[in-house]
Amino acid sequence: MKLHHPGAELFVPDGGSPDQALQRATDMIVGAHPDDIEIMGYHGILQCFGSDSRSLLAVVVTDGAGSPRDALYADYTDEEMQAVRRREQRKAAVLGEYGAAALLNYPSSAVKDPSQTMVSEEIGQLVMAARPACVYTHNLADKHDTHVAVALRTLQALRGLPDEAKPQTMYGCEVWRDLDWMIDEDKIALDVAGHENLATALLGLFDSQICGGKRYDLATLGRRRAHATYHASHGTDVTTALTYAMDLTPLVRDPDLDVGGYVEAHINRFAQEIRDRLSRLL
Repeated sequence: MKLHHPGAELFVPDGGSPDQALQRATDMIVGAHPDDIEIMGYHGILQCFGSDSRSLLAVVVTDGAGSPRDALYADYTDEEMQAVRRREQRKAAVLGEYGAAALLNYPSSAVKDPSQTMVSEEIGQLVMAARPACVYTHNLADKHDTHVAVALRTLQALRGLPDEAKPQTMYGCEVWRDLDWMIDEDKIALDVAGHENLATALLGLFDSQICGGKRYDLATLGRRRAHATYHASHGTDVTTALTYAMDLTPLVRDPDLDVGGYVEAHINRFAQEIRDRLSRLL
C-alpha cells in the first residue's frame, strides 16, 4: 500500500514486507500525534506485545508540528521538531514490537477540515488492508480539536466500509480529557497493569515532549493508577492500572446514528445520575 501525503511512511520494525505487516494486523490504534498511541492505546499495545497471534498497526495521522519546546529543543525549527518526533515514534514502534507504524504526516489543518476527505479515505484503506478486529482512537469528548477530528475521520472511514470489513469494536480513549465522568455502566474499563516497565519506557522515549515542559510520562502513569483505585468505592483494587474508553462501536454499526446525540446521551446519563443522588440525599 502506498501512503499519499508527502513525507508519509509505513515503518515496519522487523524489516519485513509492509504489505505482510498490514495483513498480520489484528489491532489498530489511530492517534493524532506522535506519543498519543502510547498514552491512550496502551491496552492495544499490551494485547499484541509478545504475541504470536496478534499484531499492532499504529497510525499517527499528523506531522506533530507546533509542539512546545524547551531545553535541548528550545531552538529547534518546526521542521527539525517534526523529524525528532518521527524518530521517537519509530523508536516506540521498535520497543513496543508493533507490527507496523503508519506515519501519515498530515498537517492538523487538513485533519480538522471536513472537506479534506483524503484523511478518512487513507485510514479506510489501511483498515481494508489490515482488517483489524479492534480499533482504538481518541474519544469524542476530548478537548483537543485535532484529537476529536482524528476520531471523527476514523469513524467516517469505518462507517464507509462494507460490513464484513468493519472492526468488531471501536474504542475512544483518553488523552486530553479523562473519561471517569461517565457513569460506570458506560465506561469500558481496560486493564493496563501488564509490563509496567514497558509502559514507562514507551512514554519516556518521547523526550522532546517531556523536555518541552509536559510530563506526559508521569501524568499518564498516575492517571492509570488513580483510575484503578477510584474505579470502585466499595471494593478492593483488582488491578494497579486502568484506562477508560467510550464504546464507539454502535456508531460504526449504525451510520445513521447521530454522533453528537450519541455523546450527548452519555452526558445526560451522567447528569441524571448526579441529580438522582442529590435528590435521594437532600
